[in-house]
Formats: sequence, C-alpha cells, structure tokens
Amino acid sequence: MAFTSDDISINTLIGPGSFVSGDIKINGFIRIDGDIKGKIESPGNIIIGERAKIQGNITASSIVVGGIVLGDITAPKGIKLLSNSVVIGDIMTKSLQIEEDVIFNGHCISLSNEEEFKASSRQYLDQQAIRSKVI
Repeated sequence: MAFTSDDISINTLIGPGSFVSGDIKINGFIRIDGDIKGKIESPGNIIIGERAKIQGNITASSIVVGGIVLGDITAPKGIKLLSNSVVIGDIMTKSLQIEEDVIFNGHCISLSNEEEFKASSRQYLDQQAIRSKVI
C-alpha cells in the first residue's frame, strides 16, 4: 500500500499527550499520536502513531496503525499494521499488510477485487446492523 503523491502533507496532527473525546471528521491526511475516544472519519489517509490509543471505529482511504485501536477499521485502499500494534476489532480493506508481533483480534475482509469487496462489505455491514438491533 503506497500513499499517493497528493497525500504527502499532513493536514491535522493530534500530538502526544493530547486527549480527544468525541467523533472526529477530518478532510485530508491526519497523524494521531495522542488518545481519542470516538469515531474517526476521513476521505484521506490516517497514521496512528505507536503511542496512540483509539477507542472507536475508524474509516479512511488508507490507514497505518502503530498503536492501539479498540474498534473496527475500514480503509478500502489499504491497512498496514506495524510491529507491536494492537487491533481489537474488525478490518475491511482491499489490501492488508501485517508485520511481526502484531495483536489482531477480530474479523477480516480483505479482497482486492472491487466487486467482491463491495459485496462482502455490504453483507458484513448488514449483519452488524441486524446484530445491533438484537442486542
């Protein structure tokens, strides 16, 4: 998974020691080195630093995880889990890279074919919606 040349400059930075509580919508490339409790959405790319802790679902074009994520991750272009990262939640992407010493506990949909990815994603989201109404 490679970032495109437009995605080089970081639009938003949440630095170490920062804590955000609430949902975040960012238009562009974001790097997170602090803690967030809430949903994160971006049409761009997200880098989660090795000391970052996220409690909430993340949706972006592509995501690199170096820290801890407790929530589902959706990134159609790709997801990369760096060494020593932790993801407790489900992953949906077309391209998944996992380095050594990663902890991942959840379901994974990783299909490079666009149509298969869309169909599996829709089916998964429908199942999640039904489960949330039952619980």
